[in-house]
Amino acid sequence: MTLTSCELMPELLNFAGFSSKLNHPEHAEPAMTNKRLAHPTIAGLLAAILLTAGCAGVDLQSQVISTPAQALELASQERNQDTAQRYLLRIASRFQQQGDHQGARKLLQSEQLAQPLPELTSQKRLLAMNGAVTLKDQIWAQQITANLSTNSFMEVTPELLNRAGNLQAQTLALAGNPLEAAKTLIALTQADSSANAQPLHDRIWQLLKTISNIQLSSADSREIGYEAQGWLELATQVRSPGTGFDEQGRTIRRWQSNWPGHPAAQLLPSELKLIAGLAASRPEQIVLALPLNGPLTTAGKAIRDGFLAAYFSDTSVDREATRIRVVDSKQKPFGELYQELAKQPVDLLVGPLDKDALAELGKLPSLPLQTLALNYLPPGVSAPAGLYQFGLSAEDEARQIADRLDAEGLKRILVIIPSGEWGNRVEAALIEQMAKHSGRIIGIQRFLREDNLRAVTADLLGINTSRDRAIDVERTIGLNIEFEARRRQDAQAIVMVAEPDTARQLNPLFAFYFAGDLPVYAPSIVYAGTPAPGRDRDLNGVIFTDIPWVLDEKNSLRDEAGSQLPGATRGQLGRLFAMGADAWHLSKRLPLLKQVPGATIDGQTGVLTMTPSGSIRRYQRWARFSSGNVELLPAIPDSLPKTENNVSLPLTRPAIAGGAL
Repeated sequence: MTLTSCELMPELLNFAGFSSKLNHPEHAEPAMTNKRLAHPTIAGLLAAILLTAGCAGVDLQSQVISTPAQALELASQERNQDTAQRYLLRIASRFQQQGDHQGARKLLQSEQLAQPLPELTSQKRLLAMNGAVTLKDQIWAQQITANLSTNSFMEVTPELLNRAGNLQAQTLALAGNPLEAAKTLIALTQADSSANAQPLHDRIWQLLKTISNIQLSSADSREIGYEAQGWLELATQVRSPGTGFDEQGRTIRRWQSNWPGHPAAQLLPSELKLIAGLAASRPEQIVLALPLNGPLTTAGKAIRDGFLAAYFSDTSVDREATRIRVVDSKQKPFGELYQELAKQPVDLLVGPLDKDALAELGKLPSLPLQTLALNYLPPGVSAPAGLYQFGLSAEDEARQIADRLDAEGLKRILVIIPSGEWGNRVEAALIEQMAKHSGRIIGIQRFLREDNLRAVTADLLGINTSRDRAIDVERTIGLNIEFEARRRQDAQAIVMVAEPDTARQLNPLFAFYFAGDLPVYAPSIVYAGTPAPGRDRDLNGVIFTDIPWVLDEKNSLRDEAGSQLPGATRGQLGRLFAMGADAWHLSKRLPLLKQVPGATIDGQTGVLTMTPSGSIRRYQRWARFSSGNVELLPAIPDSLPKTENNVSLPLTRPAIAGGAL
């Protein structure tokens, strides 16, 4: 039986479920993620485009085919090129509907479709885009978009315009061309008046954020067209180097005045709308509740000093309107203190630092006073509404070590770590993150301060096991044998969690016990925070993560504070001082981080971002000990936080004192 494409159309449309969904509200919105673009409805849409392009006879017997090779063989026997190509496109569409995108790719990349007929070019391109985006095939996406014009997506019927435009933008972004992807969405906002403008504007802005300043400035100077030129000028001005947080808000409002008729001026991207309004809504009455007596006094004072130093160095502050009051969180039970503060005209509470005090707040269903805690609730405890959490989390560092191990292809790891509750938390975070990367810890050795580190290291590396096997052999055969101990051979790296004095003993022991060839990774606890080449030679080769405050050579706030408070900006106290400085800048940006997924702050303790539950995550720098000195290492690829829209970088990267996002 021979079918025409016109006869096949109803069958295929019903199969895809496309005809009944075309005008449904869910399918009228732009596809926002790769996942949505892979939905069978997309394949149905492309099939509809293909089949409505013309009703040519298909001189192919109706046969059940299950592989791309079978389809290519049948098509090669068809002498009519139009019929053969339509057949292959139809089968490719069917494969995509069934989730076999690899099979569809073989057809779409075949020689028989290398030169599609002009009337089939756009259909093939859309099917190829759908496949490339779904498979995240960057090379294919680059091939598809090599000679693509911004308006290519308009070669479809009006009802398909929205999805075609979104698909083209996704493919361009995958190909590494965010500028053309943004221009495609800008053209879509003009071409499709029925499109939901807010998500489109949000996506345009996120794409523009990923473009380098040089490329953005170059594009801004040569772009023709009111809408595109306005967008590029907005991005260029907001991203101007050194632009502070408040200046960004003024820049946005000034741009709106200069471009009153621009679509983005009438409906700002959500992130810019939030930035423009945050300056007027930032907290003015702030209480800093820290332990100023008791075991945590030193830590509390260091955080206080950092908070106030950042406040006084922040030129954007209205000092007449902003009031900061410091209270001793140990003056009474924290729950009682909190209830008193909640009845006063306080906009934000920064604190507590003490875990037990934070646990009291964690029991409340919601907090009447917005609170930025300087510690974290235990794992599994949900934070009440109104509570944000920030601190120097060792778990963050453990996750980043796992990420780096994965980036360097190291999957089987040995870990040496202190005994106790703190070590338990670091170990759990490391195991969890490594499991996400299909890595595993093949041996863990816990230790106490008083332990014999030679024995601990030998146990970690399997030296004692090797020696025990030799002894068993001697006993079995009744003879003395020559024996040379060997370490276990299945390990690819060591994670060493230890303070400097202990780490300086452990690292040479790794070499002594035949593991000098294994790379060693460590959290910031391994570095005292001040240069000591003579002592740190024993740490040579150790790769570790630490905060920018410690590792960056130049830091204006650190240098200025160090001249006023000698000794307070280095070592562990310096890390706490930096934490206090970041707490000040977080106090102004909590709504932004909460409401804009992927928004980040370039902080003194790392790149800061917020989880949906209100916890601040930090992404630190990397360094290595070399000749007793610390040398910075480049960041690992894709090490910064990402979201579905790949929003991961701050708008600018000045010193934190500038307050810029």
